[in-house]
Amino acid sequence: MRELVVVDAPTNLGLRPPADRTVPGCYKLAGALRDNGIVRRIGAEDGGYVVPPRYDRGDWQPGDGVFNAGAIAAYSRKVADRVQPLMEDGKFVVLLGGECSLLLGPALALKRRGRFGVAYLDGHSDFRHVGNSPYVGAAGGEALALVTGRGQADLVDLEGLAPYVRDEDAVSLGIRDDDEDYDEMVAAGIVVHRAREIIDDPGKAAASALARLEQLDGFWVHLDVDILDAEVMPAVDSPDPGGLDYDQLVALLRPLVHSSQCVGIDIGIFDPDLDPDGRLATELTDTLVAALQ
Repeated sequence: MRELVVVDAPTNLGLRPPADRTVPGCYKLAGALRDNGIVRRIGAEDGGYVVPPRYDRGDWQPGDGVFNAGAIAAYSRKVADRVQPLMEDGKFVVLLGGECSLLLGPALALKRRGRFGVAYLDGHSDFRHVGNSPYVGAAGGEALALVTGRGQADLVDLEGLAPYVRDEDAVSLGIRDDDEDYDEMVAAGIVVHRAREIIDDPGKAAASALARLEQLDGFWVHLDVDILDAEVMPAVDSPDPGGLDYDQLVALLRPLVHSSQCVGIDIGIFDPDLDPDGRLATELTDTLVAALQ
């Protein structure tokens, strides 16, 4: 039986502030899930806390590139250095974020080891880059583009290892029908299953992803909880209709994380500031426990 280890990596560096003079509250995700007993309930070792840099966009303006880029690059190396030895010891890493730029850390760690893929579970493609957008800025909305080598060198080519994930080794699951980057992703060779396909048959979508990912040295799962429908999970920065319910997410996620080729998962975007009574944190924790056990 595999050993699980939970590591807190509460970065919010890749999101825009929700309001003037505030910072994104997703850095509180780890605390909210821990308050609901996630470490104990999945029988995991406590792998500690990777302290993130200060959130400070300074005088950033559109056209300046990715804000907080230097801090994101430094934190990505720090996270990679923490999770790599855990994975090399054969442990399954549960990385509590955070926002989507957190994926750069485990992606870098895995590229150091070989050819690994990513199952990108997200309500949005996060495929914005300078080739398809007037400018870039928030790395959380560019994470899949960045890990596949699309972006500025100080983020996509850490240690000279670009791309961390090849296009054909990435699977996107959960985007809505109106995602503007769908055609570009498919043309690049990324396997894409939109939310409506998953709702119809979560097991089929998981099997399709595994058929691609299990041919590699291994793979990582990225989970942005805005894959859930806005009525189910409103406590995110960009809630949208047309997403999954909790049971559908479990049916999609469980086969992925229980694959012998899956080495870990990062969980992000849930914002406890938008969950004042804690109900959503409890429901999300219950869902993750059901998938990971």
